[in-house]
Amino acid sequence: MPVRNRLAEMHPEITAWRHDLHAHPELLYDLPRTSALVAERLRAFGCDEVVNGIGVSGVVGVIHGRKTGSGKVMGFRADMDALPINEVIPRDYASKTPGMMHACGHDGHTAILLGAAKYLAETRHFDGTVVVIFQPAEEGGAGAKAMLDDGLAERFGIQEFYGLHNMPGIPAGSFAIREGALMASGDFFELAITGKGGHGAVPHQAIDPTLAASHVVVGLQSIVSRNIDPLASVVVSVTAFHTDSVAHNVIANEVALKGTVRTLDPAMRDLAEERFRAIVEQTAAAYGCTARLDYQRGYPVTINHPEQTRFAADCAEEVAGAGIVERNTPPIMPAEDFAYMLEARPGAYIFLGNGDTPMCHHPEYDFDDSTIPLGCSWFATLAERGMKLSD
Repeated sequence: MPVRNRLAEMHPEITAWRHDLHAHPELLYDLPRTSALVAERLRAFGCDEVVNGIGVSGVVGVIHGRKTGSGKVMGFRADMDALPINEVIPRDYASKTPGMMHACGHDGHTAILLGAAKYLAETRHFDGTVVVIFQPAEEGGAGAKAMLDDGLAERFGIQEFYGLHNMPGIPAGSFAIREGALMASGDFFELAITGKGGHGAVPHQAIDPTLAASHVVVGLQSIVSRNIDPLASVVVSVTAFHTDSVAHNVIANEVALKGTVRTLDPAMRDLAEERFRAIVEQTAAAYGCTARLDYQRGYPVTINHPEQTRFAADCAEEVAGAGIVERNTPPIMPAEDFAYMLEARPGAYIFLGNGDTPMCHHPEYDFDDSTIPLGCSWFATLAERGMKLSD
């Protein structure tokens, strides 16, 4: 059975939820309206338990099947937060809050999981328990980790985690997944290189941090070109370079740099950080400067587990049809905090095609509402197929 008839019937209702969420974006953990709306709907659906405040502002709903003798508990996750971006397209449901926008489709993810929760609470055609997880602060706040630190997995007995994310650039309604590394780790650095300022006409009387910092930037590129296996994927990007000089004839006293390091392998992540620290320290010293480095590890590599990946793909194929699921999609270098959940328990993360739309985080982006019944049906299939109810 592809899209559930009931979910097709609910499509306009779920779309209206999505548009309401889109019009009222909230950021990171500060989600009073969004969390309240989600909790209110879960209670109205008849969930057996609804808990607020997991991971500051996360919401969890528990739905027991007609039977629970299997003892299986599956966790389904959606992210709720928006981005600090101004929406530029005057849609009927455009953001009503200046400087905030659902530019990554979390409004669609939340609406999809709400739709699946309503369907599963109505039908309960499974033997086990579904835990629906509405997570704050995916956009840089590590909300998944906060929920796990609050005891999410243990408190609700979750054995497997599943989640989805829309993906512009692949056909709307199709699915894409891969076993192993799907999305990169995301680490960040801030670096200050200090020398001795002076007059631009007498550089020998100064210690020029701009020269040292320039060589640091070039040297950091050798991590990828000379230290990393050519078949591995690592990105080192210096995204900002600022001196404390504002005049043409002044040699700066200090230069500040910042950027990001992305990898698809935990071992490469360790190697990249090790080489990064050595290059910064030794290059700065070679030019007579000192370096202060703040290197922060962000989200881990999102690594799909083999058995759960095959199961997630099978369920997607049941919903979308044969040939509509890419089972070996190339990995991508953005990071995703669902990685923490996949570190805590087996599970899988899948992409749901969003069609030919601007990429996520673009001010013209919008979620494709036509995909809603497919996303809802995928979650429903996970429950009904993974916790099959025997007659």
